[in-house]
Amino acid sequence: MSINLAVCVAVGVLLIAIATAEDPYRFFDWNVTYGDIYPLGVRQQGILINGQFPGPTIHSVTNDNLIINVINSLDEPFLISWNGIQQRRNSFEDGVYGTTCPIPPGKNFTYIMQVKDQIGSFYYFPSLGFHKAAGGFGAIRILSRPRIPVPFDEPADDFTVLIGDWYKSNHTDLKAILDRGHKLPNPDGILINGHGPNGSTFTVEQGKTYRLRISNVGLQNSLNFRIQNHRMKLVEVEGTHTVQQMYSSLDIHCGQSYSVLITADQPGQDYFIVVSSRFSAPILTTTGVLHYTNSAGKVSGPIPGGPTIQVDWSLNQARSIRSNLTASGPRPNPQGSYHYGMINTSRTIIIQSSAGRVDGKQRYGLNGVSFKPADTPLKLADYFNIGGFRVGSISDRPQGRRLHLDTAVMGADYRTFIEIVFQNPEDIVQSYHIDGYQFFVVGMDGGVWSEGSRKGYNLHDGVARSTIQVYPKSWSALYVPLDNVGMWNVRTEFWARQYLGQQFYLRVYTNSGSIRDEFPIPKNARLCGRAAGRHTRPL
Repeated sequence: MSINLAVCVAVGVLLIAIATAEDPYRFFDWNVTYGDIYPLGVRQQGILINGQFPGPTIHSVTNDNLIINVINSLDEPFLISWNGIQQRRNSFEDGVYGTTCPIPPGKNFTYIMQVKDQIGSFYYFPSLGFHKAAGGFGAIRILSRPRIPVPFDEPADDFTVLIGDWYKSNHTDLKAILDRGHKLPNPDGILINGHGPNGSTFTVEQGKTYRLRISNVGLQNSLNFRIQNHRMKLVEVEGTHTVQQMYSSLDIHCGQSYSVLITADQPGQDYFIVVSSRFSAPILTTTGVLHYTNSAGKVSGPIPGGPTIQVDWSLNQARSIRSNLTASGPRPNPQGSYHYGMINTSRTIIIQSSAGRVDGKQRYGLNGVSFKPADTPLKLADYFNIGGFRVGSISDRPQGRRLHLDTAVMGADYRTFIEIVFQNPEDIVQSYHIDGYQFFVVGMDGGVWSEGSRKGYNLHDGVARSTIQVYPKSWSALYVPLDNVGMWNVRTEFWARQYLGQQFYLRVYTNSGSIRDEFPIPKNARLCGRAAGRHTRPL
């Protein structure tokens, strides 16, 4: 599809929207290129969007339609995925290889999606290869509609804070290490909005309150975020307004997003913003600057310390994060009107991580299966009845088998309500994401999960989110309403492990054939593999 044709399609969609009074449309044109970046003081090949590293922020409002035309000016295929955006009834646009054909070099693809019934703080990132280690990520903000009350006063300003660990090596060199079957070394540092120590400054005025939207876009490390002499009021987690509690620092695990309010209530000077790695050796630390407009001096003094390897501290903090049941979400009804704890689950899925060597190379897996990509994106293969994968190729319980390769797809029925338990037998903190869904975090604890563990569940105000951490030798349990038909990626957010197989696809299926349940394949969808040459129906 040519770029001009993509624009014509987008304009046509807009005209239809105007004629039928649909929700607003927002248009974006992105050119993805390589460029020199120096985040840790050495030159690297970075991935830029419209010349920016990190990429531009997407500003939107609940139910907006986003038309994002992505031109791939790299010399290799490229895809962007949308971390936490639920893609209601539309997994074709999810932007991972299991659902969407890559954009070839020199070509474009126009994502057409709606942020249906969502609010909050999210981010996008490149999902193919090891591109995430080169950049190409940016923030997504979804504001509430004007008539929907927000449970705090409008802040004086709203800042994006993208934090993450980083390597000095180019992503191509890191990918080559993984392709040879080896583990990656430890990251070299931590970035704040693409900058190393004291490279990012946030300017505030004394006495005013500000919102910080913090996302961990890194590759493997849990990170602790804190601001010298300031406390943070947590107000939102991945689209859910939370009980407003004060924290001196926050653990933000890979793939997670938090919104906090800070008040500039200190004497006028500059203060350290500190981000440090958790549960790692060595501890990586970087700093930014909170600059008061009436500052009497530059940032000084020792960098404020934070937690390092204390798991119980982090676990207790995680348990303290709860949904604000009286606040409205994307709709005017309170978030607490969905009484998830009163619904009986119909199925329990237990997912356990594993690591090992397959054919002499390092691999990672879930329930004994290390994911092997098919020759055709699974969603297209399913839509056109091409085959190439088997539903049930990964079990819903650990089997104790040796790690093996397969195109792992698990089946699930539409409109069921299920329990998912992530079991972590390893000595590291892990982090998992489920595309297409917000789930309710009902419990987490040490040891091995059992049915008796349900006695300690939070069935009242557990936070709803899309990414969950699992502590060492521990478990985390979720309740998931399967209300979104599609082929959805379930993955670790540790990107080397994801690249080496620690993921699978959840096929949420109905045979209704109704567009109320799932949209047809987009008219502009790229078709590749054995789907090439097929015909799509209009969107």
